[in-house]
Amino acid sequence: MQALGGIETFGLVYVLEAADAMEKASGVEIVGYENVASGYISVLVKGDVAAVESAVDAGVKAVEEMGAEVYSALVIPSPHPDLEKVTEIYNLDNLI
Repeated sequence: MQALGGIETFGLVYVLEAADAMEKASGVEIVGYENVASGYISVLVKGDVAAVESAVDAGVKAVEEMGAEVYSALVIPSPHPDLEKVTEIYNLDNLI
């Protein structure tokens, strides 16, 4: 599995801004997203380590520039293969 990164914030508009910035910053692929009832939304990306690190940094910056708070941001450079079982349920193809 490639490096995995994610950002969690509050609200669809902010997570869309984060995802857009993440895609534009580097060659990452959006894995999917999770929207919980309380309004927290996470977006997950994968790619090589440098690209994921750059993407997460860009996503955090984009959300903060809008005046919103990033509740968490994460980069896992070498995720355990079993994490794919967890992230698979958030795959865009499964959510649509």
